[in-house]
Amino acid sequence: MKNLSNQQKGSLLAFIAVVFITPDSLLIRLSNVDTWGMLFYRGAIPFFVVLLGLFFFYKSNFFKALFNIGYPGLLYVISFSVCNITFIISIQNTNVANTLVMIALAPMLSAILGAFILKETPDKKTWTAILITFSACIYIFHDSLKLGNIYGDLFGFITAFGLACNATLARYAKDRDLVPSAVIGKLCVALFAFFFVENFALIEDDLFIIPLMCIMCVAIPFVLVTIAPRFITGAEVNLFFLLETILGPIWVWFVIKEQPSFETILGGLVIIFTIAIHSFLALKKTK
Repeated sequence: MKNLSNQQKGSLLAFIAVVFITPDSLLIRLSNVDTWGMLFYRGAIPFFVVLLGLFFFYKSNFFKALFNIGYPGLLYVISFSVCNITFIISIQNTNVANTLVMIALAPMLSAILGAFILKETPDKKTWTAILITFSACIYIFHDSLKLGNIYGDLFGFITAFGLACNATLARYAKDRDLVPSAVIGKLCVALFAFFFVENFALIEDDLFIIPLMCIMCVAIPFVLVTIAPRFITGAEVNLFFLLETILGPIWVWFVIKEQPSFETILGGLVIIFTIAIHSFLALKKTK
């Protein structure tokens, strides 16, 4: 990693994170745990796993790192907790493809937040991409309204906004380690869900699915995604979530035959191709 540029470091961290995330939606669908139980375990298990890692990494400096997060870290705790909760609510109230298409809007939302908060003003190409992707989002919302999925899609959009806030805050506070903030955020999610869980028992396949999901698809990725914006912009980090938008529904389609609607496929393709073209042009300009 020492020989890599900041662009290469950030891109590699974001890419590895999203590769780990791609089976997440499928594992949620395969689990028999209810919404609150899912939220509890997705908060509690990553909290303990990453907390142990931080104790090992920081040793005697752990509490110094914890108190060093400052007000950006506290805002990160709130944003991180909210988008963790809204993601599960969205997945369980609409098609997986719809949720992930909404999340594909995160790069454009990051660009908007970056312009206002970080003064990293998007160019004309970015604003054009924002207009197109939001139009595609409205098209999918219209289809979901007819199918009764609007509730899940709305929470998917809130998740995308939360991811954009996370990346922007991590970029703003790139001189601080916000991984402790993410750990606190996971604890908040677990505590919030705890009071609503009716049954904590994991039976049959859930004994394997839940720990696998919480470690591989949650704990490892959230650490990497929290670190990546130190090296590249929040919009660039969230662009890697397009990989989940493509692969996530494919996993679900192949395994449990949940087929997305034509409107979701069409709107999703518009969003993906728009951001892909935008990224290519941005990379070309950088070179």
